[in-house]
Amino acid sequence: MPQRIKQIKHWLETELQADIHSFAPASNDASFRRYFRVVFNNTIAEQAAGQAFIIMDAPPEKENIGPFIDIASRLEMTGIHVPHIYAVNEASGFIMMSDLGNTAYLSVLNSDSGREQADKLYSDAMKALLVLQKGMQQDIQQHTIALADYDAARLKSEMDLLPDWYIKVHCQQTLNDVDQAVLDQAMSRLIESAQEQPQVFVHRDYHSRNLMFYAGHNPGVIDFQDAVIGPITYDLVSLLRDSYIAWPDDKVYQWLEQYRQMLLTEKLLPEDNKQQFIRWFDWMGIQRQLKVVGIFCRLNYRDGKNHYLNDIPQTLDYLFTVCARYPEFEPLLQLLIRLDNEKKAADHL
Repeated sequence: MPQRIKQIKHWLETELQADIHSFAPASNDASFRRYFRVVFNNTIAEQAAGQAFIIMDAPPEKENIGPFIDIASRLEMTGIHVPHIYAVNEASGFIMMSDLGNTAYLSVLNSDSGREQADKLYSDAMKALLVLQKGMQQDIQQHTIALADYDAARLKSEMDLLPDWYIKVHCQQTLNDVDQAVLDQAMSRLIESAQEQPQVFVHRDYHSRNLMFYAGHNPGVIDFQDAVIGPITYDLVSLLRDSYIAWPDDKVYQWLEQYRQMLLTEKLLPEDNKQQFIRWFDWMGIQRQLKVVGIFCRLNYRDGKNHYLNDIPQTLDYLFTVCARYPEFEPLLQLLIRLDNEKKAADHL
């Protein structure tokens, strides 16, 4: 039995007096965290025997569980359906929390009836996002929550994952001065657009793998520990331009307008300017997708998680489509297309 699992079971059995009925992997994510589903034969934390719980295993030398604990409690107070924390061993990096099930939005949307349910599922997700953004505003305005700002340096460092991992490692290319200038100018425009938006609580990975379908209180929201204060369209981009499932543009912009109207009703937008909001959304999407392509490459080459390479083509397709709409990003578009074509040609040699 692996040492970390031994430690978790020892904690459950000694500290919580648990009689373990079953203990099995629940999921992994793109970090060093792991999750296990556990069922007990006895009552634990005033919860009846036979109920499933999730154990987060976050090695302290790799992950800090403090932000997760703090954010989870605050989000729960807003009414967002997040895991309820029942027990914590902060020194070892263990958390026992409620089980939101194993049905992610992605599996429902990919099912036979998924397309028919899409409007309802995305409506639920946008309503939850609105509660999240509005509900956390007081904490942000009063500086009672310790979240980093999605500032220029952070936005830039994320986009730098593209040259560092996609261009240099995956494509095995080195940019010349002209290409580097194209990339730098595009990044500057994207940063400026992000910073001119209203700044709100940002989940950072609000997409179909982190939203759980939960009939009683949909959706369940997980994986929020990396939250920051940032652009109001960021989580909407994560949701509607998801790297794991794609929707026709007319549907995306229909949902986008639906959410914009919700924001206007709640007075979270400074003015009623549809074209500005669309541009914010589109340009935020370019920033995120540049980062995501780099992250997928890093997950493969550094962490050995090669299945993420399968998600690069759809992410690049988002970039090609959106960049083509804006003359400002024509040079970036041509650079990305050239790199993609050269990589494909090299792979076929």
